[in-house]
Amino acid sequence: MGVIDDIKKNAFSAASIDETVIAPIPDAIVAGSGANLVTTVDVKAELRNPNIIDSSFVSRNVDAVLNARNGVITLLAGTQLNHDQDGDGVPDSVRTVVSYTYQIPNVPGDDSTAASGRITVWFQRMIAATDAFETNQRYPVNAPLFVNESGLLTTRQISADYPSIAFTTAPPTSIHGSLEFLWL
Repeated sequence: MGVIDDIKKNAFSAASIDETVIAPIPDAIVAGSGANLVTTVDVKAELRNPNIIDSSFVSRNVDAVLNARNGVITLLAGTQLNHDQDGDGVPDSVRTVVSYTYQIPNVPGDDSTAASGRITVWFQRMIAATDAFETNQRYPVNAPLFVNESGLLTTRQISADYPSIAFTTAPPTSIHGSLEFLWL
């Protein structure tokens, strides 16, 4: 096995890891009392990026419905308020942490193989970083990495006899959105 060191894609993508979303909730659409306040209508919140790859989206704290094209999540009626934005001790907003992969707008794809029709394959051990990984998985240090059905790195093993190809050396974070790994 090796790593292909060339680009041939229609669009470039990037990952947004652990993006915090806080949706303020007006008093008029809240039911309940104390710590059991919930929304009575659907509430929308904007993510930092549109053009999200739908299968990559995960919301860690509350259920959210994604509109992948415009990067908006909907918090459904009945969602419990879980964040005190104004510091008065009463929850007045919904806070969630999301991760996803999105296509970078206005940047066309590239084909570095166009001139020669050839690719470069690295087949030795190396430490590398990539943004081509499943954002709906967690990547603890030393976790074995596999290749999924779409060619992305993942900690999810497809079957028991599916070999790992690398180990995580540094997980992606909200500051550094790349997955660092040791290629075996």
